[in-house]
Amino acid sequence: MVNKQTSDSSTSKKHGIPTNQNWMQEFLTNEETEEIKKSNGQSHVQYNDENFADLFEASQKQREIKEGEVIDGIVVNIGSEFVTVDIGFKCEGLVPVNEFKSASGQVAIQVGDTIPVYLERIEIESGYLLLSKDKADIIRAWDEISQACEKDQLVEGTVISKVKGGLSFDIGVKAFLPGSQIDTKPVKGLDRFVGKKLKFKIIKFNKKKGNIVLSRKAVISQEREIQRAETLSHIEEGMVVNGTVKNITEYGAFIDLGGMDGLLHITDMSWGKVKHPSEVFSVGSEIKVKILKYDRDKERVSLGLKQVLPNPWDEVEFKYPIGKTVKGKIISLKEYGAFLELEDGVEGLIHVSEMSWTERIKHPSKVLNVNDMVECKVLEIDTKNKRISLGLKQLQPNPWDELDLKYPVGTIVEEGVVKSITDFGVFVDVGMGIDGLVHVSDISWTKKIGHPSEKFKKGDAIRTVVLSIDKGNEKFSLGIKQLERDPWENIRSRYRVGQSIEGRVTKLTDFGAFVEIEEGVEGLIYVSELADHRVEKPTDILKAGEIVRAEILSIEPKERRIGLSIKQLSRTEERVNYESYVGEKSKKTSFGELLGEKLKSVLKTDKSPKQDE
Repeated sequence: MVNKQTSDSSTSKKHGIPTNQNWMQEFLTNEETEEIKKSNGQSHVQYNDENFADLFEASQKQREIKEGEVIDGIVVNIGSEFVTVDIGFKCEGLVPVNEFKSASGQVAIQVGDTIPVYLERIEIESGYLLLSKDKADIIRAWDEISQACEKDQLVEGTVISKVKGGLSFDIGVKAFLPGSQIDTKPVKGLDRFVGKKLKFKIIKFNKKKGNIVLSRKAVISQEREIQRAETLSHIEEGMVVNGTVKNITEYGAFIDLGGMDGLLHITDMSWGKVKHPSEVFSVGSEIKVKILKYDRDKERVSLGLKQVLPNPWDEVEFKYPIGKTVKGKIISLKEYGAFLELEDGVEGLIHVSEMSWTERIKHPSKVLNVNDMVECKVLEIDTKNKRISLGLKQLQPNPWDELDLKYPVGTIVEEGVVKSITDFGVFVDVGMGIDGLVHVSDISWTKKIGHPSEKFKKGDAIRTVVLSIDKGNEKFSLGIKQLERDPWENIRSRYRVGQSIEGRVTKLTDFGAFVEIEEGVEGLIYVSELADHRVEKPTDILKAGEIVRAEILSIEPKERRIGLSIKQLSRTEERVNYESYVGEKSKKTSFGELLGEKLKSVLKTDKSPKQDE
């Protein structure tokens, strides 16, 4: 008996168990010791070294167990500090209850559950085994991980936290997932993975150092290759398929069709205009697209979204007939007009000429702004070219319809105001929001106006007369010179062909000289009519401002032309002088008298001195 006790004592020392008679007093509180005794129905049993030695020897006969071994056991009791586990041995084991508590503090185990435990020490004196659930889980996890690594199998784990360079995982033991191995493409915002369960491939394993490195990228790549092969095997042009927006660029979006990507170009996203794909999609959105083109050799797929939707232009003629008043949003402004969106994919143009009856709109921004909601009228539809012409001014009364009633042709406008001056004339505001044009040629009968600004300035009050009204082209013509008599009117009553006139040279050109014969009336002397001899240049014989006399060769009132000639006047005057001379002689003598006088003159001349003698 002594020897046995000595043996037991040495055994206890070997395993680190105290040799005093009450083991529980050394390691446990009184309350914990009592709780363990009650759980096994031994509250009145006295424990000593001999009792434990006997129990230990009896249990060894049933089964050989070793410290450091992982054994499956059954939970027989759950206390406040320990969980009692039966591992099929005479002596039951104790596991700290904390090893079973969840994050919320609840014990995640029930009596009767079978669990793996790790045998840390065999305590003979107390009659209990010291067990660990955590260590058992770790050992088994390492074994499973080792097998998965050898067989190239996938493992599943939960993301514990975000750490420097990647994520920390729980796969039974702690493992590390580098950020570069999370996905096939760069991933931002790793916090969103915390708490998620994912599958991985082990790419580095060192049990001795406790180092495990995982890769989710390898799993995704493998899965995508399988999906890609399956997708390519059955897709055809014209099919409508489901996809997920994978990436967005300025020119389109890449859609994941299942292991392979297709390009959805920006022009095929909507029947309307899309400025940027991000206006329509966001990464991760699920959409239905149509396969427009599939290049099997290059494995490229072109997709369309608008082709899945009805074309709005098919019903435009019925929805927006000519003359209908419609409402839409201004989406863009150009120099020539504003584009108005009637619905998604249907736009119309309001040309600047259709914005106001009276104002000349230089740029649509003077009237409209982007995003304005505007009512207008449909003027024209061209479904072939997908164009709709719209009018803004057509919803307002047309002042041109009343203009000819207030200002019929011939009406004198007493109070007009010069609104603007151009090279070709003066615009005059006559009221009603309509400007009339006094062309430079209608300013004066008599004076040639080089530029209207020589005579007028903006804001001048002027008197005009209505010359014409063109509603179709919205032209309103006024005149100033028409308020006075036209000097060419009844010109033939004041001048006749062959008449000699006197005038001032106003202009010299290569082909002749212009001569003013009265205010507002000029005649032209061609270079060939300047003199009897050849004249190379009018400036050789005439000067501007010089007073000359000429004869009228022609009068053309409609063309406002009068032909003059200095040469002809000279000839006419010579003829008139000759005729005048001959006429005077014929009044004084007859033919007989002239003949007699001539004979006398001859006889007198021929008489010689002889004859006188």
